Amino acid sequence: MRSVPPATPLRRAPVQRRSAERLTRILDACADLLDEVGYDALSTRAVAARAGVPIGSVYRFFGNKRAMADALAQRNLERYAERVTERLKAAANGDWRAAVDAVLDEYLLMKRTAPGFSLVDFGNQIPLGARHTEPNHRVADRLVSLLSGRLGREPDDDLRRVFLIAVETADTLVQLAFRVDPQGDKKIIAETRELLRAYLSRVLD
Repeated sequence: MRSVPPATPLRRAPVQRRSAERLTRILDACADLLDEVGYDALSTRAVAARAGVPIGSVYRFFGNKRAMADALAQRNLERYAERVTERLKAAANGDWRAAVDAVLDEYLLMKRTAPGFSLVDFGNQIPLGARHTEPNHRVADRLVSLLSGRLGREPDDDLRRVFLIAVETADTLVQLAFRVDPQGDKKIIAETRELLRAYLSRVLD
């Protein structure tokens, strides 16, 4: 099972600090507006106005709002990986159950608190298009990179497949939990955690 290459939604990568800060403002504005008006009503002009930048600055980085949403999804994945890494510092090497808890809990926290995350997450929720970026493959690849060493496992095709199945399963069940309750149905989340542990124990114990 081959790794999926990282998404590259930017027309031009920022080089100078000022340009990077402008890109951050654009993505922050995109996230806020997604929560306020939804994806269908989102526009590059509204994002530019909210970010306080000329419309040309938005088009310098993005050709359309889909590319903006893709970039926000990629930033979400980077921030998620950072948060999981920080959380794992408190867990003992080899304790895969604590690692799974960190992975799930940080996702739930971002789902509840990160602007725009409920509509975009890592790209799965972005409407329109052919899903060519395969978001859950990217999430699984990143988790294999983060966790394989701690678990004492080789990051081989078998482990990638196991993590992909776990990610796809958790994604479906967490979406269900948040459809039932805007804050995530606690019982469904508890069942999701148990299901993941039961599945992964076959491989990681």
